[in-house]
Amino acid sequence: MASKFQAPRGTFDVLPAAGRARARLQAVATGIFERAGYEMIQTPTFEDTDLFERGVGKSTDIVRKEMFTFEDKGERSLTLRPEGTAPICRAYLEHGMHKQAQPVKLSYVGPFFRHERPQAGRYRQFHQLGIEAIGTDSPLADAEVIMLLSDLLGELGVPGVALRLGSLGSLDARAAYLEELKAHLHRHEGDLTADVRERIDINPLRAFDSDDAGVQGVMASAPTILDALSAEDQEHFDEVRALLDAAGIGYELDGTLVRGIDYYTRTIFSFVCDALGGQSEIGGGGRYDGLIEQLGGPATPAVGWAAGIERILLALDEEEPRRGRDAFVAIADPEQRRRAMALVTELRNAGFSAEMDLAGRGLKGQLKHADRIGAARVLILEAGGTAQLRDMASGEQRAADTGNLLGEMTGGEA
Repeated sequence: MASKFQAPRGTFDVLPAAGRARARLQAVATGIFERAGYEMIQTPTFEDTDLFERGVGKSTDIVRKEMFTFEDKGERSLTLRPEGTAPICRAYLEHGMHKQAQPVKLSYVGPFFRHERPQAGRYRQFHQLGIEAIGTDSPLADAEVIMLLSDLLGELGVPGVALRLGSLGSLDARAAYLEELKAHLHRHEGDLTADVRERIDINPLRAFDSDDAGVQGVMASAPTILDALSAEDQEHFDEVRALLDAAGIGYELDGTLVRGIDYYTRTIFSFVCDALGGQSEIGGGGRYDGLIEQLGGPATPAVGWAAGIERILLALDEEEPRRGRDAFVAIADPEQRRRAMALVTELRNAGFSAEMDLAGRGLKGQLKHADRIGAARVLILEAGGTAQLRDMASGEQRAADTGNLLGEMTGGEA
């Protein structure tokens, strides 16, 4: 039956079949994260707007065009979180996590919000999972987080995945390169879009991300940051590469790789999937050694990534099949409803998946429903307290002792 109401543009409903695929994805991720020592953190869905303006960067498209910002009743400016790293760094500072053993290794999953053009796998409300390792500048941390995303995509079976790897250098060391890049862009201003021209002196690196043919032509001859790394940054990047080589993780060096957020430094990376077409990134991240200091904390190195759940599921292009039930408790006599509820509860408490009729069906309808939901066995409660246990695969049926229900379910003594 149709309704005049629909989900808002850029949002979507997660129906049960898709929900099962999401649950599997999150279960696989949780296992990988926990084995590596990354613990779950949850931050609020909205934060002070200034957190993202300072952390993500006022020159980014996220802050300039995509944030859902509103004033609350106390006239405070709040924003639905467009990304997860700045809120986690805020929580790290607010709760004194710098006093804990470093690095603090955190994982997260949840909804995020950006006002961008909806398209396949990209929505205005979307979901990400990710990890952050805060409090270490070791190349080992860079390699570990990359390896964990590679492990996740591999275990899920995402096809056609490739890793692009780059470095932005440290904030101080790349200043000279940025001046060289600005000069190149100013020499070719006539071939640039208005948006790129506007940001030449604010964030020239964003020009590498443009899909405009004229801008791409200009950037083809632009100097790249990989050719301008300081000796210290080059040493760090070389060690990250050596660690990935040792772990057997293949990658493609990309001197034009940039991120859409200003806080990144040194190592950056992007996992792309050819099954996704033009919008091919499935997850990525990098090092952000200056972010916590920008938020008012001490200088604290950190590295992490985020991956789009909708993007991963689109690449997998599959739904998780519904798992059948261990048992269904059917009622041949309406007087047995309370007994049925007690037995269903006993089965569930013992770890079995079990259902009972909630719709007032007759016995024939209950058996048909049990078959529809894939129940392996049906316990039929009869008048007078007797019961029958039916094997749905073979159709065999026998008397059952409900006083030894768990033994009946396992074929032996409880």
